[in-house]
Amino acid sequence: MDALSLTAGEVQPALHQFIDALKHHPYLIALNSNDKRDGLPPHYHHFDWMVAASSHAHLEATAVGDSFDQLKASRQGKKWQFGFLTYDLKNELESLTSGHPDGVAFPAMAFFEPEWLFVCQNGRIECLLQADDTDWQSWLSAETQPTIALPKLTFSRHVNDADYLQTIEGIREHIAAGTVYELNYCMEWSTEVHNLAGPVVYRALNQKTQAPFSTYLQWKNRWLVGGSPERFLRKAGNELISQPIKGTIRRAADAVVDEQLRQKLASDEKEKAENIMIVDLVRNDLSRSCKAGSVQVPALQQVYAFATVHQMISTVRGEMKDASQGIEAIAAAFPMGSMTGAPKIKAMELIEALEKSKRGLYSGTIGYFTPDDNFDFNVVIRSLQYNTETGYLSLMTGSAITYDSVPEQELAECELKAAALLGLFA
Repeated sequence: MDALSLTAGEVQPALHQFIDALKHHPYLIALNSNDKRDGLPPHYHHFDWMVAASSHAHLEATAVGDSFDQLKASRQGKKWQFGFLTYDLKNELESLTSGHPDGVAFPAMAFFEPEWLFVCQNGRIECLLQADDTDWQSWLSAETQPTIALPKLTFSRHVNDADYLQTIEGIREHIAAGTVYELNYCMEWSTEVHNLAGPVVYRALNQKTQAPFSTYLQWKNRWLVGGSPERFLRKAGNELISQPIKGTIRRAADAVVDEQLRQKLASDEKEKAENIMIVDLVRNDLSRSCKAGSVQVPALQQVYAFATVHQMISTVRGEMKDASQGIEAIAAAFPMGSMTGAPKIKAMELIEALEKSKRGLYSGTIGYFTPDDNFDFNVVIRSLQYNTETGYLSLMTGSAITYDSVPEQELAECELKAAALLGLFA
């Protein structure tokens, strides 16, 4: 197993050099923790970054049907696999539908077995899989790609202010009537641009957000760049860990003001209520796969600082009844409660009735399986998705609505979340 040690300042540039070296492969996923360990929730990361690439897809489910059965069958032999699940797999798990337009149109579920796989841990790159005898260490001495200015773009929001505010009031009425008690409502921004290079956009976004579940995904003629701070589900042996986020507030350049904002979020009763509702939902989801009494919440409503926002995060863990039932555990918790609301099925029915765009990979998950049948998957938020054939560039944002929600404040939260992405093209 080849390995190479890096200095602290070389870790992040090296990832981008590896993406550049492997980007000619049609299937590529880079997962980046951005060196986030200190000051974050327990269990958040055990690597600096991973990058995997292949010339072949191992599984591509283009329509919702028996995707989870296909995924389980593909796990026979227990190997490395990297891929994604879209939000609309909900239709396979429950009696639900998705009828809205989808401008990017990723497959419903897709995975590849990497021909190339590199893991950087504690500043040390290890080559775990290598397709040929290429001297990959020479990639680090390649000339650094110049910073390329991104085009100035104007995005159209698919829901105007008046309609958004009216929709939030309607959701509050549903909550008052007892239909749901929390609902995550999302909306899309989009534009058209051609010849937009995913690795270039990813580098710009990552420099800005430095998120601990940052992702670059390349799937044939589509790509996604993401700055997610959230984990969906991790399996380590017989332990399941989920770390839902509910509660967001901006960062400030002034340290005193920034701390005031952090304290404001930590004491915000509405945000705390949102967080605990989702924690209860996640506890219920994990209990379907875990031993009775084993599901616990070792960290509740903790506020953590990221590059552009403060976030309220809880950690939920449990001991699996059967460690061989990993795919079943994913299905039991999918889609993640932080992106639906509660009760989950009724919330997803309302989401379909109220939203204007198909979520697709947004609100889905990207991650990997290991040869020993462990896995780790993020929540796809704070992301840009692109179809290279049509030039369709999309981003979505949302917020959790409760009865105490103020529509204007929810709109401001959505715009705050979108700002880091839209600002790349300002």
